[in-house]
Amino acid sequence: QVQLVESGGGLVQPGGSLRLSCAFSGSIFSRYNMGWYRQAPGKQRELVAGISSDGRTHYADSVEGRFTISRDNAKNTVYLQMHSLKPEDTAVYYCNAGLGTTFRVGAYWGQGTQVTVSS
Repeated sequence: QVQLVESGGGLVQPGGSLRLSCAFSGSIFSRYNMGWYRQAPGKQRELVAGISSDGRTHYADSVEGRFTISRDNAKNTVYLQMHSLKPEDTAVYYCNAGLGTTFRVGAYWGQGTQVTVSS
């Protein structure tokens, strides 16, 4: 029932910025814990950032201080604002939603959006 659609990916130079969006539909967005995961070729999918239904946030050490996750419950949208991008940030970024334990993987996934950081 829940559908997630990511947007905002693209090609950016090192040091640049990008904002990803994830549009949620099919249920009551404000009840869901949301997260951004990423997967680079040959690597495991990893949690980048999470935001709980009550607004608590968590970040991977690798992005702490550079990325900001936020949510707009009025727009049923979660965002990932990325600054100071590095080549190692290159990955497919996936939106995730769930009602389970905060900052654990949820049951629903978006299709992913490619972020490429390269000069």
